Amino acid sequence: MTGSNSLRYVLRQMEEQDAREISGWKYEPPYDLYDIGDDRAGLLELQDGSYYAVTLPGNQLAGFFCYGGNARVRGGAEQGLYSGDNVLDIGLGMKPEYTGAGQGMDFLRAGITFAEQQYAPAKLRLTVAAFNLRAAALYRKAGFGLTGSFERTGGNNSMEFLVMERPLL
Repeated sequence: MTGSNSLRYVLRQMEEQDAREISGWKYEPPYDLYDIGDDRAGLLELQDGSYYAVTLPGNQLAGFFCYGGNARVRGGAEQGLYSGDNVLDIGLGMKPEYTGAGQGMDFLRAGITFAEQQYAPAKLRLTVAAFNLRAAALYRKAGFGLTGSFERTGGNNSMEFLVMERPLL
């Protein structure tokens, strides 16, 4: 999809070399929550068929999208936030050096277009950490509205997550 800055993002099935590169990405705190890590389970999940690599011209890896159950955050289902007919959950991640560079909307649109073409859902749903104000604002601008929130606890800390949906036309 061509965006306002003439970038063309292409989504393709995740390959092992993509998974290995993504597993090495390190985000600055507090965004390090999104670090995948290079453990075997993480690498296998990235290659399970629900993840797609997003590339720029020259096959340069720019990020990824995930569709379906792997896009859900543990804790939301227990609150009943992942119910509904013909709703597709999406997850996404941009290469750390591309975040905050004004390409988020083009990137997101590429993933939305892919979801429409591949899965034809009535709605898209995503979950974002509440502290990630920049991403939540982007999602609102793209037509996602808040449908609920939940707190996930682990160890000595807890974190709030927002669940947002967007109808597809």
